[in-house]
Amino acid sequence: MSDNQSRLGSYIRCSVTAGETYQAFLPPALPPEPPLDLLPLQGLLSKANQALGKLDAVADILPDSNLLLYYYVRKEAVLSSQIEGTQSSLSDLLLHESGEVTSVPIDDVTEVSSYVAALEHGLKRVREGFPVSLRLIREMHTILLSKGRGSNKQPGEFRTSQNWIGGSRPGNAAFVPPPPERLMECLDALEKYLHQEERPYTALIDAGLIHVQFETIHPFLDGNGRIGRLLITFFLMMMGDLRQPNLYLSLFFKNNRQEYYARLSAVRTAGDWEGWLDYFLHGVAETANQVVATSQAISSLFKADQEKIASLKRAGITAGQAHECLQKVAISNAINMAAALEVSVPTARAALNNLKELGIVKDIAGAGKERLYVYTGLIELLEQGGHQGSILGVSTSANGFAHLEEAGVNGTKFGNPIDVEILGSQGRSPTGDHSEQGVVVDDVLRGQACHRGSTAGNQLDQAFAAQDHQSLPDWAAAHL
Repeated sequence: MSDNQSRLGSYIRCSVTAGETYQAFLPPALPPEPPLDLLPLQGLLSKANQALGKLDAVADILPDSNLLLYYYVRKEAVLSSQIEGTQSSLSDLLLHESGEVTSVPIDDVTEVSSYVAALEHGLKRVREGFPVSLRLIREMHTILLSKGRGSNKQPGEFRTSQNWIGGSRPGNAAFVPPPPERLMECLDALEKYLHQEERPYTALIDAGLIHVQFETIHPFLDGNGRIGRLLITFFLMMMGDLRQPNLYLSLFFKNNRQEYYARLSAVRTAGDWEGWLDYFLHGVAETANQVVATSQAISSLFKADQEKIASLKRAGITAGQAHECLQKVAISNAINMAAALEVSVPTARAALNNLKELGIVKDIAGAGKERLYVYTGLIELLEQGGHQGSILGVSTSANGFAHLEEAGVNGTKFGNPIDVEILGSQGRSPTGDHSEQGVVVDDVLRGQACHRGSTAGNQLDQAFAAQDHQSLPDWAAAHL
């Protein structure tokens, strides 16, 4: 491999009010120098591009090209927010959007809902031809943190104070991003790279580079991970490599989080961009192929259910219309269905009950008098890979919809797991105390933590109390 010394960036000695000094990292501007050695990655790059091509044609699989996008925007919001510590599932979000009460904290659902709004705003702007830029990033961030737990973390504003990753202060942190007085210098260089006309690499390679650079700069007090993951898709759309914004890597990053943190760290400490790109391109290929497979499975589900409905003959007309409606909303009650189909409530209820008798939907108690009808097959396909949550305490897993989950979240020995930033996504210490300095933690030391009070959670607290941040990645990998 080429000498990577010039890729390593530089460290700036800074001090805090107490007189303690720390080293803040200043990354070199893109592109990496010496140039990337992509020869060993050509086969993988070809596979990733082929998968993107299949993904771009996925709209032809489903009768409604916007249907998959509707759900995948919400799935991405759920998964990306789970990485940051929320417990909300896709079914929780759909319930919230339908006006129902969920079984998870309202702040969790609000956070996911804000992410959907931020994502949809970004999509609208990119489709209008607005470039991926610092202005757009700030617009999305404003919406992302407009309400809920991050609303006090300067929504839409680049930070004016120092943040850090791991440890209790900059002096014992695992990583310290650029100091605030050098922040705009780094961001301006990133924006210049986003917009340069003659590019040294393909859009897919550049998307991988841009994501790491953004996470290294860490320009916000909160929300860096979520915005940084969106940048991948939006940049590919801006460059014309994606027509539809249906590539979201949060599930891959979530399922392979330890390698994700290690690869980011290796870029910063060893200039190993090639190692990161190997991981990133695997993620693109795997994610794109998964979306195609899910689209095919959804199409097959719709077709099989339509054949069942055809057996109803005359009653199948309204039932078929209800089925088409549920393809778009997944959860409904008789009143809402009646309004959507412009029929009486008894007629809508009869149609939904017909779908229930065919095994297409299941009904559960809603917050009011009306029962909820859930298109379980669709939700199960969409929730694959994330938390399979519960709808009003009822599991959505394929083999146990009627089974009340003891933990409330599918299958964990610790209770409800939450993928939290080790010091908390909203600046909380490991014990839940709020930090006055707004510590923001993600990337290197984020692990799969557990609820306070669990054995693993208490051990994690003890590790932090000892400020043993160097051993935390190994500890988390071994115990969580």
